[in-house]
Amino acid sequence: MDQCSILYITPEPLGDHAAELRALGFSVDFAGDLPASEVFTKYHAIIVRVHQECDLPVLAMRLRAKPRFGRRVLIAVVPGPLSERRQREAAASGFDVTLPDTCSARDLAAHILRRLRPFPEFRCLLRTPNGRRKAA
Repeated sequence: MDQCSILYITPEPLGDHAAELRALGFSVDFAGDLPASEVFTKYHAIIVRVHQECDLPVLAMRLRAKPRFGRRVLIAVVPGPLSERRQREAAASGFDVTLPDTCSARDLAAHILRRLRPFPEFRCLLRTPNGRRKAA
C-alpha cells in the first residue's frame, strides 16, 4: 500500500492546510493550475481551492471526465459559506464535499478518509509522528 497522497490545487500560495495535513501523515503535493491527466493517477484525493466566482459544476465535470480519475476523492475549498443551491450543484456535478476555507486540516482529513474507506483500490497508509505506518 502507498502513503495517502493529496494533490492540492490552488492559484495562491498554500496556507496552513498543507503543513497540517503532512503532520497528520499525508503526502501533499501542490499545483498552481490543473495538471495533465496522467498526473491525477498518483493521488488518492484532489483538493481544489477556488475563488467565489468559480463555476463549481463545470470544474467538477472537467476533473471527473479525466481518464482514469475514477472514484478519487474530490473536495472544493471555497472562500466563505456557499448557498445551499451552489452546494447541491457542486455535489451533483462531482465534488464529494465543499468546505469553507476556514475549515481545519482535521476536517479535510476526516472527509478524505471517510470517502476512501469503502474502496479497497484506494486503501492507503498514514505515517504516524513516530514513523510507524497505520492503515487508513
